[in-house]
Amino acid sequence: MPLTLNQAQRRFLTRLAPRVLLLGFFTTFVLLVAGMALYWWQVQRAPEQPIAFPHTVHAGSLQLPCSYCHMYADKSPRAGVPTLDICMSCHRSIATDRPQIIKLTEHYQARRPVAWNRVHELPDFIYFTHKRHVRAGIECFACHGNLAAMTKVRRVRTLQMGWCVTCHKSNGASIDCATCHL
Repeated sequence: MPLTLNQAQRRFLTRLAPRVLLLGFFTTFVLLVAGMALYWWQVQRAPEQPIAFPHTVHAGSLQLPCSYCHMYADKSPRAGVPTLDICMSCHRSIATDRPQIIKLTEHYQARRPVAWNRVHELPDFIYFTHKRHVRAGIECFACHGNLAAMTKVRRVRTLQMGWCVTCHKSNGASIDCATCHL
């Protein structure tokens, strides 16, 4: 016997259907905005720095190699932040009148290091070494993006496990857990 709806049931469903549809659209919108916010925070994060460093000039126009400033990348787990001595080796005489160079010079003269804000930070249970990656021929832009074109350094990769495992597989590197996890 076919199921039929009485008039009260039909009226209930005709009032409920638009509300359910509206709730569905609203939920989808909220999830989409939350997903975009999470993506922005994880990937596009670009923290303010105490001194605006123009990679566009140094790595871009001047084409300085990354290793000129990040001299420990091929020797150590950390690439290292350049010392003020490295910066001042040029800026004792170049662009000395620019506000950011004046700030840099003040730090140098006071022997006060610049408190740079990290762009990438991996959890403590991850063992990552720049040295292995540089010696394997992985270019800096593979993880850090085209810094030569960035006016402000930002994350361009999540550097989360899935992304790293995909990179390891495509480059023939070990995917054994102990390679990256302590």
